[in-house]
Amino acid sequence: MPNRRDPEVPGRGADADAAGPPLPPRALRDLPWELPHRFLGLDGPEASFDRAGAVILPVPYESTTSYGGGTRAGPGAILEASRFLELYDQEHAGEPSRHGIHTLPALELTREGSTAAMAELEAHYGQVLEVLDGRLAVMLGGEHAISAPAIRATAGRLGAERLSVLQMDAHADLRDGYEGAPWSHASFAYRTLDVADFVQVGIRAVSTPEVEVMDREEGVHVIWAQEMFGGPDDEWMDRALEALGSRVYLTFDVDYFDPSLMPSTGTPEPGGGDWYPTLRFLRRVFSEREVVGMDVVELAPAPGLHAPDFLVAKLVYKLLGYHFEATAGRGTS
Repeated sequence: MPNRRDPEVPGRGADADAAGPPLPPRALRDLPWELPHRFLGLDGPEASFDRAGAVILPVPYESTTSYGGGTRAGPGAILEASRFLELYDQEHAGEPSRHGIHTLPALELTREGSTAAMAELEAHYGQVLEVLDGRLAVMLGGEHAISAPAIRATAGRLGAERLSVLQMDAHADLRDGYEGAPWSHASFAYRTLDVADFVQVGIRAVSTPEVEVMDREEGVHVIWAQEMFGGPDDEWMDRALEALGSRVYLTFDVDYFDPSLMPSTGTPEPGGGDWYPTLRFLRRVFSEREVVGMDVVELAPAPGLHAPDFLVAKLVYKLLGYHFEATAGRGTS
């Protein structure tokens, strides 16, 4: 278990700054209080908004799930599991958390239907973008429907430049509505085709109408899951990167992973992605393109089964490490 109270590591003691949780009376500050329920449990300057290179936005929204439920509990489970991660990352020979990661409170959306909720989220996400000043927004879901408003808000800030969306997923989500909901988790990609191009990686479950959309839309590029196995990894990675534009929004549905790694999701599909090839690809994405926003969605925590929650928390931390590495290399950290 990580030693998270090592006194020589700054930013985790009782001297948390104003962005930290309310402090106990001074006479009690040396007691072994638990880590805050924030990403990684950060409680000092590294958790402050002013120091942050990235901002975590939990959105525990669930309304249109069509098989297994539970995604509303996903953001909380990710934050809880993250408190037990080791901060040192051997890929970076250091602690990516030192670049600063601020966790916002969970955003609660209206319950007046999915259309109203997604309109509200697009407006609120735009407000968040207004104050980030170069910080990376990392949204934690929740069901995949929440990606559409975030993509639309992000694309709206690029002017004439076309946004590329890298979608790591088992499903294409290219339906024009599902079960009467136009803003469904199965429709988020379709709802954003007018503002973004898509590179979909790991797809292995689609409907006939979705294949027709793929064939019709020049801006949709698909790397089928079976193409990722049995040949050189670099071949499919190169094709995916070649199809991406210069500025990328990353949306990661955890059902991209094989159910042997990720059973805690509502619509698992066999034949999914592996851990290390996926990380190698994503590190290349952050290095070779500018990632301007990202989300991780569709974790449905299972009681008593913590490994999937920990995997997703680790994934988010790895992605942040790749982002900080890339921005430092560009001189924009």
